[in-house]
Amino acid sequence: MKFTKIASAEQIDQKWVLIDAEGKTFGRLISEVATTLRGKNKPCYTPNIDCGDYVVIINASKVKFNGLGKIANKEYHSHSGYFGSTKSVKMTELLEKNPEKLYKLATRGMLPKTKLGAKMLKKLKVYAGDQHPHTAQIAK
Repeated sequence: MKFTKIASAEQIDQKWVLIDAEGKTFGRLISEVATTLRGKNKPCYTPNIDCGDYVVIINASKVKFNGLGKIANKEYHSHSGYFGSTKSVKMTELLEKNPEKLYKLATRGMLPKTKLGAKMLKKLKVYAGDQHPHTAQIAK
């Protein structure tokens, strides 16, 4: 019989991946990022262990969107729990003011809704321009 190898936390080698978002489609980029954060592109993937890589996205504000009017009509809602505290922000406003939040919200929807998913999301670093402070980790 052949058994599937289950990786332990000590065996996981986490690397840093740099992704340039300029000219790429937003949804396809986010699904690639979510796959890398989970570690599903590695042969040692184990669902209950964080075996994904760190992801750095640069030029986040220069991404392109497909779909008829999706960027103009899509809204992100937040609620504090109190009555009448629902707030909505359009995708265009979020892309202009805070593209980092837009990427985190989109990626969070594709990750597990557990403590492990929150830990994976912390490994995502998003920057609107092409400058980032992680050159020491990536340049290897």
